[in-house]
Amino acid sequence: MTKSMTSGNPLKLMIQFAFPLLLGNLLQQTYNIIDAAIVGQCLGAKALASVGASSSVQFLVLGFCMGSCAGFGVPIAKYYGANDSDRMRNSIFNGAFLTIVIAVILTTACSLLCPQILHILSVPEDIYQNAYAYLIIIFLGMPFTLLYNYLSSVLRSVGDSKTPFLFLAISVVLNIFLDAFCILVLKWGCAGAAIATITSQAVSGILCLLFILHRLDFLCLKKENRHLRFAPIKELLSMGLPMGLQFSITAIGSMVMQSANNGLGSVCVSGFTAGMRIKQFTMCPFDAIGTAASVFCSQNYGAAKPDRIRKGLWQSMLVAVVYGIVAGLIMIFAGRTLSMIFVGKEAVDVLDASGKYLRCMGFFYWSLGILNVSRMVTQGLGHSMRAVISGVTEMLARSIVSLCFVGSFGYTAICFADQTAWVSACFYIFPTCLYCVHKTTKKLMKQQNVQ
Repeated sequence: MTKSMTSGNPLKLMIQFAFPLLLGNLLQQTYNIIDAAIVGQCLGAKALASVGASSSVQFLVLGFCMGSCAGFGVPIAKYYGANDSDRMRNSIFNGAFLTIVIAVILTTACSLLCPQILHILSVPEDIYQNAYAYLIIIFLGMPFTLLYNYLSSVLRSVGDSKTPFLFLAISVVLNIFLDAFCILVLKWGCAGAAIATITSQAVSGILCLLFILHRLDFLCLKKENRHLRFAPIKELLSMGLPMGLQFSITAIGSMVMQSANNGLGSVCVSGFTAGMRIKQFTMCPFDAIGTAASVFCSQNYGAAKPDRIRKGLWQSMLVAVVYGIVAGLIMIFAGRTLSMIFVGKEAVDVLDASGKYLRCMGFFYWSLGILNVSRMVTQGLGHSMRAVISGVTEMLARSIVSLCFVGSFGYTAICFADQTAWVSACFYIFPTCLYCVHKTTKKLMKQQNVQ
Protein backbone atom coordinates (compact mmCIF):
# COMPACT_ATOMS: atom_id res chain seq x y z
CA MET A 1 0.00 0.00 0.00
CA THR A 2 3.05 2.29 0.05
CA LYS A 3 3.23 4.77 -2.83
CA SER A 4 5.78 7.18 -4.23
CA MET A 5 4.34 10.62 -5.04
CA THR A 6 7.28 11.69 -7.21
CA SER A 7 5.57 10.91 -10.52
CA GLY A 8 2.02 11.20 -11.84
CA ASN A 9 -0.68 13.88 -11.60
CA PRO A 10 -0.01 15.91 -8.41
CA LEU A 11 -3.64 16.74 -7.59
CA LYS A 12 -4.80 13.18 -8.20
CA LEU A 13 -2.02 11.76 -6.03
CA MET A 14 -2.71 14.19 -3.19
CA ILE A 15 -6.45 13.51 -3.29
CA GLN A 16 -5.84 9.75 -3.31
CA PHE A 17 -3.50 10.17 -0.34
CA ALA A 18 -5.79 12.62 1.48
CA PHE A 19 -8.98 10.58 1.08
CA PRO A 20 -8.10 7.84 3.60
CA LEU A 21 -6.77 10.54 5.93
CA LEU A 22 -10.03 12.40 5.60
CA LEU A 23 -12.09 9.29 6.27
CA GLY A 24 -9.93 8.51 9.28
CA ASN A 25 -10.27 12.04 10.66
CA LEU A 26 -14.01 12.00 10.04
CA LEU A 27 -14.30 8.66 11.80
CA GLN A 28 -12.34 10.00 14.76
CA GLN A 29 -14.47 13.12 14.93
CA THR A 30 -17.62 11.05 14.48
CA TYR A 31 -16.57 9.15 17.55
CA ASN A 32 -15.92 12.44 19.37
CA ILE A 33 -19.40 13.61 18.41
CA ILE A 34 -20.98 10.32 19.51
CA ASP A 35 -18.94 10.47 22.71
CA ALA A 36 -20.11 14.03 23.41
CA ALA A 37 -23.68 13.12 22.44
CA ILE A 38 -23.75 10.14 24.82
CA VAL A 39 -22.25 12.24 27.62
CA GLY A 40 -24.51 15.24 26.97
CA GLN A 41 -27.76 13.34 26.37
CA CYS A 42 -27.29 10.65 29.03
CA LEU A 43 -25.32 12.45 31.75
CA GLY A 44 -26.48 16.03 31.16
CA ALA A 45 -25.09 19.40 30.08
CA LYS A 46 -22.78 19.66 33.10
CA ALA A 47 -21.13 16.35 32.23
CA LEU A 48 -20.63 17.63 28.68
CA ALA A 49 -19.01 20.73 30.14
CA SER A 50 -16.75 18.49 32.26
CA VAL A 51 -15.48 16.68 29.18
CA GLY A 52 -15.02 19.91 27.24
CA ALA A 53 -13.59 22.08 30.02
CA SER A 54 -10.06 20.76 29.47
CA SER A 55 -10.16 20.39 25.68
CA SER A 56 -7.60 23.15 25.12
CA VAL A 57 -5.01 21.57 27.41
CA GLN A 58 -5.62 18.22 25.74
CA PHE A 59 -4.93 19.93 22.43
CA LEU A 60 -1.76 21.44 23.92
CA VAL A 61 -0.33 18.15 25.20
CA LEU A 62 -1.70 15.72 22.64
CA GLY A 63 -1.05 18.27 19.90
CA PHE A 64 2.61 18.31 20.88
CA CYS A 65 2.64 14.52 20.64
CA MET A 66 0.96 14.49 17.22
CA GLY A 67 3.07 17.36 15.90
CA SER A 68 6.31 15.76 17.03
CA CYS A 69 5.40 12.43 15.45
CA ALA A 70 4.40 14.17 12.22
CA GLY A 71 7.74 16.00 12.26
CA PHE A 72 9.65 12.76 12.74
CA GLY A 73 7.99 11.53 9.56
CA VAL A 74 9.40 14.35 7.39
CA PRO A 75 12.98 12.99 7.14
CA ILE A 76 11.56 9.50 6.59
CA ALA A 77 9.50 10.79 3.65
CA LYS A 78 12.48 12.65 2.24
CA TYR A 79 14.76 9.61 2.32
CA TYR A 80 11.99 7.40 0.95
CA GLY A 81 11.60 9.80 -1.98
CA ALA A 82 15.38 9.73 -2.49
CA ASN A 83 15.44 5.86 -2.34
CA ASP A 84 17.92 5.99 0.56
CA SER A 85 16.66 2.99 2.56
CA ASP A 86 19.52 2.90 5.07
CA ARG A 87 19.08 6.51 6.23
CA MET A 88 15.31 6.03 6.22
CA ARG A 89 15.57 3.07 8.64
CA ASN A 90 18.06 4.97 10.82
CA SER A 91 15.50 7.76 11.09
CA ILE A 92 12.75 5.27 11.99
CA PHE A 93 14.76 3.76 14.87
CA ASN A 94 15.93 7.07 16.31
CA GLY A 95 12.43 8.51 15.91
CA ALA A 96 11.04 5.60 17.91
CA PHE A 97 13.56 6.28 20.68
CA LEU A 98 12.60 9.96 20.82
CA THR A 99 8.90 9.05 20.89
CA ILE A 100 9.46 6.82 23.94
CA VAL A 101 11.34 9.63 25.71
CA ILE A 102 8.48 12.06 25.01
CA ALA A 103 5.95 9.52 26.29
CA VAL A 104 7.75 9.04 29.62
CA ILE A 105 8.29 12.75 30.27
CA LEU A 106 4.82 13.97 29.30
CA THR A 107 2.85 11.17 30.96
CA THR A 108 4.67 11.68 34.27
CA ALA A 109 4.58 15.47 34.29
CA CYS A 110 0.98 15.89 33.13
CA SER A 111 -0.42 13.27 35.51
CA LEU A 112 1.28 14.91 38.50
CA LEU A 113 0.19 18.41 37.48
CA CYS A 114 -3.40 17.58 36.52
CA PRO A 115 -5.05 19.43 39.48
CA GLN A 116 -2.95 22.53 38.84
CA ILE A 117 -3.85 22.46 35.14
CA LEU A 118 -7.58 22.43 35.91
CA HIS A 119 -7.08 25.28 38.37
CA ILE A 120 -5.29 27.35 35.70
CA LEU A 121 -8.21 26.70 33.34
CA SER A 122 -10.63 28.12 35.94
CA VAL A 123 -12.83 25.00 35.76
CA PRO A 124 -16.06 25.67 37.71
CA GLU A 125 -16.46 23.82 41.01
CA ASP A 126 -19.68 22.10 39.95
CA ILE A 127 -17.88 20.18 37.16
CA TYR A 128 -14.37 19.88 38.64
CA GLN A 129 -14.49 16.25 39.83
CA ASN A 130 -15.74 14.88 36.53
CA ALA A 131 -13.29 17.04 34.59
CA TYR A 132 -10.40 15.70 36.70
CA ALA A 133 -11.45 12.06 36.28
CA TYR A 134 -11.65 12.48 32.52
CA LEU A 135 -8.37 14.37 32.10
CA ILE A 136 -6.17 12.19 34.34
CA ILE A 137 -7.13 9.06 32.37
CA ILE A 138 -6.38 10.82 29.07
CA PHE A 139 -2.96 11.79 30.42
CA LEU A 140 -2.17 8.27 31.65
CA GLY A 141 -3.01 6.89 28.21
CA MET A 142 -0.62 9.18 26.30
CA PRO A 143 1.89 6.37 25.51
CA PHE A 144 -0.83 4.65 23.45
CA THR A 145 -1.63 7.91 21.68
CA LEU A 146 2.04 8.36 20.80
CA LEU A 147 2.36 4.74 19.65
CA TYR A 148 -0.39 5.14 17.05
CA ASN A 149 0.66 8.63 15.94
CA TYR A 150 4.31 7.72 15.40
CA LEU A 151 3.66 4.48 13.53
CA SER A 152 0.91 6.05 11.40
CA SER A 153 3.32 8.91 10.60
CA VAL A 154 5.92 6.37 9.43
CA LEU A 155 3.36 4.67 7.19
CA ARG A 156 2.14 7.97 5.73
CA SER A 157 5.72 9.05 5.05
CA VAL A 158 6.09 6.14 2.65
CA GLY A 159 2.80 6.96 0.94
CA ASP A 160 0.49 4.60 2.85
CA SER A 161 -2.47 6.49 4.25
CA LYS A 162 -4.92 3.61 3.83
CA THR A 163 -3.56 1.27 6.52
CA PRO A 164 -3.67 3.84 9.37
CA PHE A 165 -7.24 4.62 8.29
CA LEU A 166 -8.29 0.96 8.39
CA PHE A 167 -6.87 0.47 11.87
CA LEU A 168 -8.36 3.74 13.03
CA ALA A 169 -11.75 2.61 11.69
CA ILE A 170 -11.51 -0.58 13.73
CA SER A 171 -10.59 1.35 16.87
CA VAL A 172 -13.39 3.90 16.37
CA VAL A 173 -16.03 1.18 16.10
CA LEU A 174 -14.56 -0.43 19.21
CA ASN A 175 -14.51 2.97 20.89
CA ILE A 176 -18.20 3.55 20.30
CA PHE A 177 -19.15 0.20 21.81
CA LEU A 178 -16.82 0.70 24.77
CA ASP A 179 -18.16 4.21 25.26
CA ALA A 180 -21.74 2.99 25.47
CA PHE A 181 -20.72 0.05 27.67
CA CYS A 182 -18.66 2.10 30.14
CA ILE A 183 -21.17 4.96 30.41
CA LEU A 184 -24.55 3.27 30.05
CA VAL A 185 -23.86 -0.20 31.50
CA LEU A 186 -20.99 0.22 33.96
CA LYS A 187 -22.12 3.75 34.96
CA TRP A 188 -18.54 5.07 35.02
CA GLY A 189 -19.61 8.52 33.85
CA CYS A 190 -17.01 10.83 32.32
CA ALA A 191 -14.19 8.50 33.37
CA GLY A 192 -15.80 5.77 31.26
CA ALA A 193 -15.62 7.98 28.18
CA ALA A 194 -11.89 8.51 28.76
CA ILE A 195 -11.24 4.78 29.34
CA ALA A 196 -13.00 3.91 26.09
CA THR A 197 -10.88 6.45 24.19
CA ILE A 198 -7.54 5.25 25.56
CA THR A 199 -8.37 1.57 25.04
CA SER A 200 -9.26 2.12 21.39
CA GLN A 201 -6.08 4.13 20.78
CA ALA A 202 -4.02 1.30 22.23
CA VAL A 203 -5.66 -1.15 19.82
CA SER A 204 -4.97 1.03 16.77
CA GLY A 205 -1.31 1.51 17.75
CA ILE A 206 -0.72 -2.21 18.29
CA LEU A 207 -2.34 -3.02 14.94
CA CYS A 208 0.00 -0.56 13.17
CA LEU A 209 3.02 -2.18 14.85
CA LEU A 210 1.99 -5.69 13.87
CA PHE A 211 1.33 -4.60 10.28
CA ILE A 212 4.79 -3.06 9.91
CA LEU A 213 6.53 -6.07 11.45
CA HIS A 214 4.74 -8.67 9.34
CA ARG A 215 3.93 -6.90 6.04
CA LEU A 216 6.50 -4.18 5.33
CA ASP A 217 9.95 -5.74 5.32
CA PHE A 218 11.66 -2.64 3.94
CA LEU A 219 10.62 -0.73 7.08
CA CYS A 220 11.88 -3.39 9.47
CA LEU A 221 15.14 -2.43 11.11
CA LYS A 222 18.37 -4.29 10.45
CA LYS A 223 21.02 -4.76 13.11
CA GLU A 224 23.10 -1.86 11.82
CA ASN A 225 20.08 0.46 12.05
CA ARG A 226 19.44 -0.21 15.73
CA HIS A 227 21.88 2.36 17.09
CA LEU A 228 21.39 5.83 18.45
CA ARG A 229 23.09 8.27 16.10
CA PHE A 230 23.66 11.95 16.62
CA ALA A 231 22.98 13.07 13.03
CA PRO A 232 19.53 11.40 12.69
CA ILE A 233 18.50 12.50 16.20
CA LYS A 234 19.53 16.08 15.43
CA GLU A 235 17.59 16.05 12.16
CA LEU A 236 14.52 14.46 13.76
CA LEU A 237 14.52 16.92 16.65
CA SER A 238 14.97 19.84 14.24
CA MET A 239 11.72 18.77 12.56
CA GLY A 240 9.74 17.12 15.37
CA LEU A 241 10.19 19.61 18.20
CA PRO A 242 9.26 22.70 16.18
CA MET A 243 6.16 20.95 14.79
CA GLY A 244 5.20 19.78 18.28
CA LEU A 245 5.81 23.24 19.70
CA GLN A 246 3.80 24.80 16.90
CA PHE A 247 0.78 22.70 17.93
CA SER A 248 1.36 23.46 21.60
CA ILE A 249 1.98 27.16 21.18
CA THR A 250 -1.26 27.41 19.23
CA ALA A 251 -2.98 25.52 22.04
CA ILE A 252 -1.70 27.98 24.66
CA GLY A 253 -3.84 30.64 23.02
CA SER A 254 -6.75 28.19 23.08
CA MET A 255 -6.15 27.59 26.79
CA VAL A 256 -6.27 31.32 27.50
CA MET A 257 -9.47 31.54 25.45
CA GLN A 258 -11.02 28.53 27.20
CA SER A 259 -10.04 29.83 30.63
CA ALA A 260 -11.77 33.12 29.82
CA ASN A 261 -14.81 31.24 28.54
CA ASN A 262 -14.92 28.96 31.60
CA GLY A 263 -15.22 32.08 33.72
CA LEU A 264 -18.46 32.96 31.93
CA GLY A 265 -20.31 29.97 33.42
CA SER A 266 -21.39 26.45 32.51
CA VAL A 267 -23.86 27.58 29.81
CA CYS A 268 -21.06 29.19 27.80
CA VAL A 269 -18.82 26.18 28.47
CA SER A 270 -21.49 23.78 27.19
CA GLY A 271 -22.25 25.94 24.15
CA PHE A 272 -18.57 26.33 23.35
CA THR A 273 -18.01 22.57 23.74
CA ALA A 274 -20.84 21.72 21.36
CA GLY A 275 -19.67 24.27 18.80
CA MET A 276 -16.08 23.12 19.11
CA ARG A 277 -17.07 19.51 18.36
CA ILE A 278 -18.70 20.63 15.12
CA LYS A 279 -15.70 22.82 14.29
CA GLN A 280 -13.32 19.89 14.82
CA PHE A 281 -15.44 17.73 12.52
CA THR A 282 -15.44 20.31 9.72
CA MET A 283 -11.69 20.86 10.13
CA CYS A 284 -10.91 17.27 9.07
CA PRO A 285 -10.58 18.05 5.33
CA PHE A 286 -8.15 20.88 6.12
CA ASP A 287 -5.95 18.48 8.08
CA ALA A 288 -6.09 15.81 5.36
CA ILE A 289 -5.27 18.23 2.55
CA GLY A 290 -2.46 19.86 4.53
CA THR A 291 -0.88 16.50 5.43
CA ALA A 292 -1.12 15.30 1.82
CA ALA A 293 0.53 18.50 0.58
CA SER A 294 3.30 18.16 3.18
CA VAL A 295 4.13 14.54 2.31
CA PHE A 296 3.90 15.28 -1.44
CA CYS A 297 6.30 18.24 -1.23
CA SER A 298 8.65 16.38 1.12
CA GLN A 299 8.93 13.34 -1.17
CA ASN A 300 9.47 15.54 -4.23
CA TYR A 301 12.06 17.54 -2.34
CA GLY A 302 13.95 14.30 -1.74
CA ALA A 303 13.50 13.37 -5.39
CA ALA A 304 14.72 16.85 -6.50
CA LYS A 305 11.59 17.78 -8.52
CA PRO A 306 10.97 21.53 -8.02
CA ASP A 307 8.11 21.89 -10.54
CA ARG A 308 6.04 19.29 -8.70
CA ILE A 309 6.56 21.12 -5.41
CA ARG A 310 5.09 24.31 -6.86
CA LYS A 311 2.15 22.49 -8.43
CA GLY A 312 1.45 20.64 -5.18
CA LEU A 313 1.29 23.90 -3.21
CA TRP A 314 -1.12 25.76 -5.47
CA GLN A 315 -3.42 22.86 -6.28
CA SER A 316 -3.81 21.80 -2.64
CA MET A 317 -4.42 25.38 -1.51
CA LEU A 318 -7.16 25.88 -4.11
CA VAL A 319 -8.96 22.76 -2.89
CA ALA A 320 -8.63 23.84 0.75
CA VAL A 321 -9.97 27.37 0.18
CA VAL A 322 -12.98 26.18 -1.85
CA TYR A 323 -13.83 23.67 0.87
CA GLY A 324 -13.49 26.40 3.53
CA ILE A 325 -16.05 28.57 1.76
CA VAL A 326 -18.57 25.71 1.51
CA ALA A 327 -18.07 24.58 5.12
CA GLY A 328 -18.33 28.17 6.34
CA LEU A 329 -21.73 28.59 4.71
CA ILE A 330 -22.97 25.42 6.41
CA MET A 331 -21.79 26.69 9.80
CA ILE A 332 -23.46 30.06 9.25
CA PHE A 333 -26.88 28.73 8.28
CA ALA A 334 -27.06 25.35 10.08
CA GLY A 335 -24.75 25.66 13.09
CA ARG A 336 -27.48 25.95 15.75
CA THR A 337 -29.45 23.05 14.27
CA LEU A 338 -26.37 20.83 14.18
CA SER A 339 -25.72 21.62 17.85
CA MET A 340 -28.89 19.69 18.75
CA ILE A 341 -26.79 16.54 18.32
CA PHE A 342 -25.26 17.26 21.72
CA VAL A 343 -28.01 18.85 23.79
CA GLY A 344 -31.79 18.69 23.78
CA LYS A 345 -33.87 21.42 22.16
CA GLU A 346 -35.02 22.55 25.59
CA ALA A 347 -31.49 23.82 26.34
CA VAL A 348 -32.15 27.03 24.42
CA ASP A 349 -29.32 29.05 25.97
CA VAL A 350 -26.72 26.40 25.18
CA LEU A 351 -27.95 26.06 21.58
CA ASP A 352 -27.91 29.82 21.11
CA ALA A 353 -24.33 30.00 22.41
CA SER A 354 -23.15 27.19 20.14
CA GLY A 355 -24.95 28.60 17.10
CA LYS A 356 -23.44 32.04 17.64
CA TYR A 357 -19.92 30.59 17.96
CA LEU A 358 -20.27 28.67 14.68
CA ARG A 359 -21.99 31.51 12.81
CA CYS A 360 -19.26 34.02 13.62
CA MET A 361 -16.58 31.51 12.66
CA GLY A 362 -18.15 30.57 9.34
CA PHE A 363 -17.46 33.94 7.69
CA PHE A 364 -13.70 33.42 7.99
CA TYR A 365 -13.41 29.65 7.61
CA TRP A 366 -11.74 29.90 4.18
CA SER A 367 -8.66 31.43 5.83
CA LEU A 368 -8.00 28.15 7.62
CA GLY A 369 -7.39 26.52 4.22
CA ILE A 370 -4.62 28.99 3.42
CA LEU A 371 -3.15 28.65 6.91
CA ASN A 372 -3.08 24.84 7.03
CA VAL A 373 -1.62 24.24 3.57
CA SER A 374 0.97 27.02 3.87
CA ARG A 375 2.09 25.79 7.27
CA MET A 376 2.27 22.10 6.33
CA VAL A 377 4.14 22.72 3.07
CA THR A 378 6.61 24.95 4.91
CA GLN A 379 7.19 22.15 7.43
CA GLY A 380 7.44 19.48 4.72
CA LEU A 381 10.26 21.43 3.07
CA GLY A 382 12.24 21.43 6.30
CA HIS A 383 11.49 24.96 7.60
CA SER A 384 9.80 23.97 10.83
CA MET A 385 10.89 26.98 12.86
CA ARG A 386 9.17 29.32 10.40
CA ALA A 387 5.94 27.39 10.96
CA VAL A 388 6.40 27.79 14.72
CA ILE A 389 6.23 31.56 14.29
CA SER A 390 2.78 31.18 12.74
CA GLY A 391 1.78 29.26 15.86
CA VAL A 392 3.11 32.09 18.03
CA THR A 393 1.05 34.54 15.99
CA GLU A 394 -2.09 32.46 16.58
CA MET A 395 -1.35 32.24 20.28
CA LEU A 396 -0.85 35.99 20.64
CA ALA A 397 -4.00 36.81 18.69
CA ARG A 398 -6.21 34.45 20.73
CA SER A 399 -4.66 35.62 23.99
CA ILE A 400 -5.12 39.30 23.20
CA VAL A 401 -8.78 38.83 22.28
CA SER A 402 -9.43 36.66 25.37
CA LEU A 403 -7.59 38.83 27.89
CA CYS A 404 -8.49 42.26 26.53
CA PHE A 405 -12.00 41.92 25.12
CA VAL A 406 -13.88 39.17 27.00
CA GLY A 407 -14.28 41.46 29.99
CA SER A 408 -16.09 44.04 27.86
CA PHE A 409 -17.82 41.94 25.21
CA GLY A 410 -18.24 38.60 27.04
CA TYR A 411 -19.03 35.54 24.94
CA THR A 412 -19.05 37.60 21.73
CA ALA A 413 -15.29 38.07 22.06
CA ILE A 414 -14.87 34.29 22.43
CA CYS A 415 -16.80 33.84 19.17
CA PHE A 416 -14.27 35.96 17.27
CA ALA A 417 -11.04 34.70 18.87
CA ASP A 418 -10.36 31.76 16.52
CA GLN A 419 -10.81 33.61 13.25
CA THR A 420 -8.73 36.53 14.51
CA ALA A 421 -5.92 34.05 15.14
CA TRP A 422 -6.27 32.39 11.72
CA VAL A 423 -6.26 35.61 9.71
CA SER A 424 -3.35 37.02 11.71
CA ALA A 425 -1.28 33.87 11.15
CA CYS A 426 -2.08 33.90 7.41
CA PHE A 427 -0.48 37.32 7.03
CA TYR A 428 2.81 35.73 8.12
CA ILE A 429 2.80 32.10 6.95
CA PHE A 430 1.44 32.56 3.40
CA PRO A 431 4.26 34.83 2.12
CA THR A 432 6.72 32.80 4.19
CA CYS A 433 5.58 29.60 2.48
CA LEU A 434 5.99 31.20 -0.95
CA TYR A 435 9.51 32.25 0.02
CA CYS A 436 10.41 28.74 1.24
CA VAL A 437 9.07 27.13 -1.93
CA HIS A 438 10.99 29.61 -4.06
CA LYS A 439 14.18 29.05 -2.05
CA THR A 440 13.85 25.25 -2.20
CA THR A 441 13.05 25.07 -5.92
CA LYS A 442 15.88 27.48 -6.74
CA LYS A 443 18.28 25.28 -4.77
CA LEU A 444 17.12 22.11 -6.54
CA MET A 445 17.34 23.72 -9.98
CA LYS A 446 20.87 24.90 -9.23
CA GLN A 447 21.85 21.37 -8.21
CA GLN A 448 20.40 20.00 -11.44
CA ASN A 449 22.34 22.52 -13.53
CA VAL A 450 25.58 21.59 -11.76
CA GLN A 451 24.98 17.91 -12.50
